[in-house]
Amino acid sequence: MSKETLQAVKGMNDILPEEAELWLWFEEVVRDWLHGYGYRNIRMPLVEPTALFKRAIGEVTDIVEKEMYSFEDALNGDHLTLRPEGTASCVRAVLQHNLLYNAPQRLYYSGQMFRHERPQKGRYRQFHQVGVEALGFGGPDIDAEQIIMCARLWRKLGIRDVSLQLNTLGDSASRQRHRDKLIAYFEQHMELLDADATRRLHSNPLRILDSKNPAMQDIIAGAPKLMDELEDDAIRHFEELQAILKRHDIAFEINPRLVRGLDYYNRTVFEWVTTRLGAQGTICAGGRYDGLIEQIGGKPAPAMGFAMGVERLLALVQEDGMIAPKPEVDVYVVHQGEQAAKLASLVAEQLRDDKLRVLLHCGGGSFKSQMKKADGSGASIALVIGDDEAQANEVSVKPMQGGEQVRVSVQNLVATVNQIIK
Repeated sequence: MSKETLQAVKGMNDILPEEAELWLWFEEVVRDWLHGYGYRNIRMPLVEPTALFKRAIGEVTDIVEKEMYSFEDALNGDHLTLRPEGTASCVRAVLQHNLLYNAPQRLYYSGQMFRHERPQKGRYRQFHQVGVEALGFGGPDIDAEQIIMCARLWRKLGIRDVSLQLNTLGDSASRQRHRDKLIAYFEQHMELLDADATRRLHSNPLRILDSKNPAMQDIIAGAPKLMDELEDDAIRHFEELQAILKRHDIAFEINPRLVRGLDYYNRTVFEWVTTRLGAQGTICAGGRYDGLIEQIGGKPAPAMGFAMGVERLLALVQEDGMIAPKPEVDVYVVHQGEQAAKLASLVAEQLRDDKLRVLLHCGGGSFKSQMKKADGSGASIALVIGDDEAQANEVSVKPMQGGEQVRVSVQNLVATVNQIIK
């Protein structure tokens, strides 16, 4: 009886070596970029208490209602969830370890997130995000910094055709007034609301404004505007943010329909969007969430952050012609014979001690077949070791891009190799 070939879970993808080289390049670019702005790395568990996300995200949201991978720990009955996003985990870690005790924090993290949604281009059930959080900063300057940071990253990655959408959600009092007016307005047009809008009407009416249903666009266009409810402080915050962005030549469009359906968000929200990834065109989204730290159980403190989807960014990078860099090899060691194999292994380690990248041939084969592999590896130099070389404690050094093959002692090998490579 033949066994069924096991496959990866739908929407959870392998990243194979060729593609992984692009990921490694991306991660290095991102790490350097974040360190350039003084952000420090934090790493949180993949699994958190389910209550964290219910409290932070809210039970009446698509994420909590439909998309979370939650389960009961069979060993102790704990209710756990694979993290669907990183902000709640980061804030939980900051509070648990009292990181805001002495000073504000600029933090970043990267890794897998999990949501049970329909897989599509750049959007999967296990996906990767880079998240950036600035905790303890209340002014528009940190909002602007994070947006300016993103613009710099797009330049570093060579990404074209992205635009910035910007909005403000005001503060809790103005949002409550707006919420009441929204409910009253949509109640007058119940016959035009779809099932999602009807379900959200009293629990999360702000999300109705974000509906993509074509049949509802006219009714949404006539809905009360949050801008009409803003207090002076929120207006000043938004105006100062815009002034900073203009000084840095960051183009933006104010989009009144750009919202967040969670109560802890306030004031600045932004998204970087593209038209090249289908209907789901957001590659980076952020906002101010001054209410979350208190909501999770800490003392009130301001915070601002954003997250970007790695798969979506890499899809754009590849569309723009980036070819995954291949790992570079300095030296390929060819050998034949028992004594030659022993020397080859010692020589390879000697070169690695000098920080050279070395491929030691394994698996036997003729000199001809091994040299073919050496040529295909992209190495700058092939080292050839046979019985004659091994007995003399010498190595034949062959430049792969032309040049005379020379035979040198093991003692002089590192200097000779470095001279040829440089």
